[in-house]
Amino acid sequence: MRLAALLLATALAVAHADAQPLTPPFDDTERAAILAHGPWPPARVNDPSNRVSGKPEAIALGRRLFFDTRLSRERNRSCATCHDPEKSFTDGRARSLGRALHDRNAIALANLSLNRWFGWAGASDSLWAHSIRPILDDKELALSPGELHKRVSTDRNTAARYAKVFGLQADADDPELVLVNVAKALAAFQETIVTGRTPFDEFRDALERNDRPAQARYPLAAQRGLRLFVGRGRCAACHLGPNFTSGEFEDVGIPFFAEKGRVDPGRHGGIAALRASPFNLLGRYNDDAGRSSALATQHVEPLHRNWGEFRVPSLRNVARTAPYMHNGSLPTLAAVVRHYSEVDEERLHGAPERRLLKPLRLSQQEKTDLIAFLRTLSGPVAAAN
Repeated sequence: MRLAALLLATALAVAHADAQPLTPPFDDTERAAILAHGPWPPARVNDPSNRVSGKPEAIALGRRLFFDTRLSRERNRSCATCHDPEKSFTDGRARSLGRALHDRNAIALANLSLNRWFGWAGASDSLWAHSIRPILDDKELALSPGELHKRVSTDRNTAARYAKVFGLQADADDPELVLVNVAKALAAFQETIVTGRTPFDEFRDALERNDRPAQARYPLAAQRGLRLFVGRGRCAACHLGPNFTSGEFEDVGIPFFAEKGRVDPGRHGGIAALRASPFNLLGRYNDDAGRSSALATQHVEPLHRNWGEFRVPSLRNVARTAPYMHNGSLPTLAAVVRHYSEVDEERLHGAPERRLLKPLRLSQQEKTDLIAFLRTLSGPVAAAN
């Protein structure tokens, strides 16, 4: 009995020691930087370029299509094959496997309505345009517009839903318009995939209202990691705001050879693909009559420095979406933290005066603390049912 009591007292003491306010406490600069990562969740905003964004009938059709294997040539794959809800809408692979092996990792689908650009290289400027690419891509679903038109218009249930959402019979629309409308329904569903509140969000809000008991429930290791994240680590320079991302693209020293002798151009190729696409926001399928949604597309130009740049991903749910980087080359959070601790500046090809990235030279304790913080950014994922 005495031994049991002693063990219980020790466990409680350890737990109490790990749930204390940081000493010294966060200063005003740190506090402002932390508060800038909220509040969460943000208010929902519909996509002006997609006239069915936010409409329940479109969301229901999009959800049905997301899991429908008839969107693939062989009728054996769907969007959910690489974006599995059980895996936080990713596939857990280093490089996705469709009809062939891809060069890149499947980005987890969440909080997509906050994005300006889509994909690892930003080759799309709307979620609906980005949803077209895997349908047509020979490595993924590989379905032609003509065959998609046939499958949608000849399935009574899908055709009826399509007519209800878009006001026209699918068999009366031309194949390219059906392709675009299917993608807009898919986008309406994907916009509903959102991450919930996390332990960090609870701490951030407690800090804002000066609720010290609530702050003390946030693990001390995570508090130390958070201080490093917004301070010496400079992580918040790219992973900023409530969604923990700038939404832009950076070279972080990850090799960009897809295989021996073949380069993945990253953002440079993404901009070229975006400007050449008939589905970009400058085109005729943008439902935003004022075209204000197309301003960024109108002015984006490929620059030499864009070679080797890839998306700065959101860190929300980062602990659940391994492996990491555009090619899945870092298998764990520990590997990611080690990479930034030891990053080789010789691999960074951008102009030195523009670089944000420097090797952090973290101690083992700092690495452990930073990982502890990153793990507090995960929460439940919800989508329209």
